[in-house]
Amino acid sequence: MDCYTANWNPLGDSAFYRKYELYSMDWDLKEELRDCLVAAAPYGGPIALLRNPWRKEKAASVRPVLDIYSASGMPLASLLWKSGPVVSLGWSAEEELLCVQEDGAVLVYGLHGDFRRHFSMGNEVLQNRVLDARIFHTEFGSGVAILTGAHRFTLSANVGDLKLRRMPEVPGLQSAPSCWTALCQDRVAHILLAVGPDLYLLDHAACSAVTPPGLAPGVSSFLQMAVSFTYRHLALFTDTGYIWMGTASLKEKLCEFNCNIRAPPKQMVWCSRPRSKERAVVVAWERRLMVVGDAPESIQFVLDEDSYLVPELDGVRIFSRSTHEFLHEVPAASEEIFKIASMAPGALLLEAQKEYEKESQKADEYLREIQELGQLTQAVQQCIEAAGHEHQPDMQKSLLRAASFGKCFLDRFPPDSFVHMCQDLRVLNAVRDYHIGIPLTYSQYKQLTIQVLLDRLVLRRLYPLAIQICEYLRLPEVQGVSRILAHWACYKVQQKDVSDEDVARAINQKLGDTPGVSYSDIAARAYGCGRTELAIKLLEYEPRSGEQVPLLLKMKRSKLALSKAIESGDTDLVFTVLLHLKNELNRGDFFMTLRNQPMALSLYRQFCKHQELETLKDLYNQDDNHQELGSFHIRASYAAEERIEGRVAALQTAADAFYKAKNEFAAKATEDQMRLLRLQRRLEDELGGQFLDLSLHDTVTTLILGGHNKRAEQLARDFRIPDKRLWWLKLTALADLEDWEELEKFSKSKKSPIGYLPFVEICMKQHNKYEAKKYASRVGPEQKVKALLLVGDVAQAADVAIEHRNEAELSLVLSHCTGATDGATADKIQRARAQAQKKRKPQPEGA
Repeated sequence: MDCYTANWNPLGDSAFYRKYELYSMDWDLKEELRDCLVAAAPYGGPIALLRNPWRKEKAASVRPVLDIYSASGMPLASLLWKSGPVVSLGWSAEEELLCVQEDGAVLVYGLHGDFRRHFSMGNEVLQNRVLDARIFHTEFGSGVAILTGAHRFTLSANVGDLKLRRMPEVPGLQSAPSCWTALCQDRVAHILLAVGPDLYLLDHAACSAVTPPGLAPGVSSFLQMAVSFTYRHLALFTDTGYIWMGTASLKEKLCEFNCNIRAPPKQMVWCSRPRSKERAVVVAWERRLMVVGDAPESIQFVLDEDSYLVPELDGVRIFSRSTHEFLHEVPAASEEIFKIASMAPGALLLEAQKEYEKESQKADEYLREIQELGQLTQAVQQCIEAAGHEHQPDMQKSLLRAASFGKCFLDRFPPDSFVHMCQDLRVLNAVRDYHIGIPLTYSQYKQLTIQVLLDRLVLRRLYPLAIQICEYLRLPEVQGVSRILAHWACYKVQQKDVSDEDVARAINQKLGDTPGVSYSDIAARAYGCGRTELAIKLLEYEPRSGEQVPLLLKMKRSKLALSKAIESGDTDLVFTVLLHLKNELNRGDFFMTLRNQPMALSLYRQFCKHQELETLKDLYNQDDNHQELGSFHIRASYAAEERIEGRVAALQTAADAFYKAKNEFAAKATEDQMRLLRLQRRLEDELGGQFLDLSLHDTVTTLILGGHNKRAEQLARDFRIPDKRLWWLKLTALADLEDWEELEKFSKSKKSPIGYLPFVEICMKQHNKYEAKKYASRVGPEQKVKALLLVGDVAQAADVAIEHRNEAELSLVLSHCTGATDGATADKIQRARAQAQKKRKPQPEGA
């Protein structure tokens, strides 16, 4: 353990810092880092170098080269820069490279050098040019801040949703500030800049002068400033060699350190660990690296090569032409276990496990000591936590073996933390591999989350590794394997050297019916790459028609979209395609397309019935569908026409259509309706009242109710209304008028074709028993009993039933008999029944 702590450097009495190698860089850099624009993404992200960036000593004909490497120095992309002079490079949170040009244009490239998009920082920046730029990160996304030649600042807090903000002018600013940076406070981006001995804070409304509390006197200029990874702390390097450290709000001072170096540093970044009380700043000069904090002494390293610092969540990455290292504060668990002469539970457990492997009895002594203090659970947890912060797999295994050894002597230690740490370390060791080149620490991994890590592996096109991680962690398919396969398929369709047939087959063989994979999304990517036929082939594998159809319409394959919509049986989808086709095709082609799709034609007719009647008429005309055309004109005569002449003309057109359809019944009925309309208009003119649009029966009834019996009879003759129907109409109308005298005359005018029982029923319906009895006597024998019962003459009904000797009639009368009043009648019926049965009874033989 003494050897293990050889690279630990104390900073004060409470913290140690160590620097270890991540990778031996194998990139072939032909120039020094100082001669390049450099940008490295956090969380073990890629490194971008823009070589030969418009240096005066270089020939004007030499074009700059933009190279992108992994953190291990593996080349990812290289391209000649063909655009304007670049002022600054930076990576977004999505690992997109932002290149800020002198004219204010920001070009965005992918991890593999593919151009994504560009945007401008505004006309003012274009006119005044860019002097300097910063790419910063907020909770909303990645932002860009610009210093123009007019010494004004413009920024956007989120390049994904570009909203430019012109910051207030700094009074008296005639030259570029000595240093400046972007701050994020209270969810708002600010600019902090130094002009001589003064500091100014710019927000969207005002420019405010600020003073760091407790700043050493004699400062005439600020040479460098640095904001912590979380934007909570600020460090200022002054021309007196003092480094002031405090909160980013400039309201509280943490400490101040005199480094006795007045030369401005190349870089200054924060080096702090989450949940640690220690705060330190790393300052780099040409060949010196210094770590300073709240301690009288500093830690110093000699830099053999030109180096570049990358601030991280829990430390600082330092890379040069030959090496890539990580400098960080030693975590508390590791310090407790590995510091010299440590008696911490974790240290004793680690020793116990090593002695156990040697089969030494000292293992039992160490273990008993931990158990006597009741610290075995704490010891296991310390070993598990320390294993997470170790970079070397051998040390990880040693600590995890110690934790496993300690768990054996605990009854109820939850295994989750141990299992999850083993899984996390296996994932971390896989992505830290030189060929992958993502040197994440455990703290960074937990902050980043597994989903974001998988996204970054997908961005690097490391699909097999991403799938293996998903399967190892047993992630749900929709979040894991399915999503990665979908990304792989989207990448596959961009390989234009492979035929459409082969690409479609390969994608289907790999994806199959994997849940969560949308073939329509993959087809949309293929269409975006200009491979329309491939997109159509991929859509054949999409089981959801609702996903197929919109893309087919977008690709101008409307007829195929119509077929797919019809196959789906989704009428809403069919209507969507039909309306699209209607706007896309001329009228004739549209109708011809519909004729080849009966279901679509039927649905479109339904639509036209409610929305576009004229189009419906054109459809019927094109199809020579005279039957439907006639029905259309009949509906139109009522819906559209108000004048009687127009309605009659529409009905005449309908009748002609029915004749063409050889539907003589419909044609005759239409002609009768035309006659009736003309007659109703004439009746209105002559008699007044409302006759138009009444049915034939209602017209007759209205005439009778108005006392125009002769006109009603003439109308019945004209339209050949049968006598039975006319008698019913007249009987009902006279009863409604309660014109009993006229009703009696009407009943005697000739023999009733409907009999006289209806007269009895109608009178009783009007509650007139007196009139009903007049007609009951005239009812024929077969309906006599029913008529008498209707008028309430039960006794006479019984006599008639007995006379007819009809069992059904006897039962009917008996059902109308009530207890007290009709008792004699009921007895009479029962005697008649008995006599009838006696007569039907056979006589005995020999009687």
